[in-house]
Amino acid sequence: MQTAAKQELQNSAMMIGRGKATRRAYGFDEIALVPGLITLDFELCDVSITLGKHRLALPIMASAMDGVVDVKTAVIMGKLGGLGVINLQGLQTRYEDSTEAYNQVIGCDNTQFVEVMQKLYAAPVREELIALRVKEIKAQGVLVAASITPNMARQYGPIAVKAGVDFLFIQSTVIGIEHKTAQGNTQLDLKAFCAEIGVPVIVGNCVTYDAALRLLDTGVEGILVGVGPGAACTSRGVLGIGVPMATAIADCSAAKADYEARTGRKVTMIADGGMAVGGDICKAIACGADAVMIGSPLARAEEAPGRGFHWGMATPSPVLPRGTRIKVGRVGKLEQIILGPATVDDGSQNLIGALKTSMSTLGAASIQEMQQVEVIIAPSILTEGKVFQTAQHLGMGR
Repeated sequence: MQTAAKQELQNSAMMIGRGKATRRAYGFDEIALVPGLITLDFELCDVSITLGKHRLALPIMASAMDGVVDVKTAVIMGKLGGLGVINLQGLQTRYEDSTEAYNQVIGCDNTQFVEVMQKLYAAPVREELIALRVKEIKAQGVLVAASITPNMARQYGPIAVKAGVDFLFIQSTVIGIEHKTAQGNTQLDLKAFCAEIGVPVIVGNCVTYDAALRLLDTGVEGILVGVGPGAACTSRGVLGIGVPMATAIADCSAAKADYEARTGRKVTMIADGGMAVGGDICKAIACGADAVMIGSPLARAEEAPGRGFHWGMATPSPVLPRGTRIKVGRVGKLEQIILGPATVDDGSQNLIGALKTSMSTLGAASIQEMQQVEVIIAPSILTEGKVFQTAQHLGMGR
């Protein structure tokens, strides 16, 4: 059966060569948001969202990466009003005390880190530590979100749910509605899993309208949008797979709108990766995202377990690493990065302040209204008039 996307592509006049139709896609750096007829006081802008049956005061989630989220940062994120997602197949569930493992990751040089990580992540995930980490976060009175891969969802998911997890994220580079093995059997049937597990399931990652629509039909509460844009991810180079984020979000959000109109069930679209500054977050929401998941901006927090380093979830892969370890430094408290006050001029701190200021300038009183603002294609938006900043490596020229 021909999908709507394939039909649209065939009707397009754009070709990269005979027999291969294509279409143009856009990233955050190629678009800009257009002010409308009214503006608002900053205080009138509501950035809260609904995820499942829960209300989050902030539309920001911390990525389930070992350099970003541990028990401590998950609790801080929850108390600030956002959500920290802990990786249930990372260092913190392989080692009861992961201090030495982190020391090795952080202490090795740029020629050693993949081999060091492969060795450290070869240690088995311990099911008792999955339960322990969930309980440690839960004991602090915040919502608990945890991430697992599709192939381990049926084994680890019930353990996390029994321990008190509130949201279960099922993540891989690209996820489908089912995963088939070489033997021809299905490892994960998402529809059955969502019906049985007992907590909201958020899945990722996805970048197309058709895939998003099919995933929503399985009963998931939300979808993570983005393949390869993360600061530490190398999937686009290793696999050649990816869609620029502005287009990916717009396509998947269109699927969400069509799904909600057809079923009446509200779901959440989460932009995942490729957002380094406040303006990127504003653009993601204007393209249709309800919330964002970010990694590298939060890896720079003083409390982050990576202590100034950030690495992708697929970096330790024993066969084909699709991530790297980057040094992001430490710039301030997690609260300062999210809520300010900012001490730098490049948009990397006070992310919520940037979002609310953008919304007030655009006349958007809510996330839903922000999704309706005008978006234009503007390839030179980051360089126009910024000669001195670029020359002096200040502000937007960094």
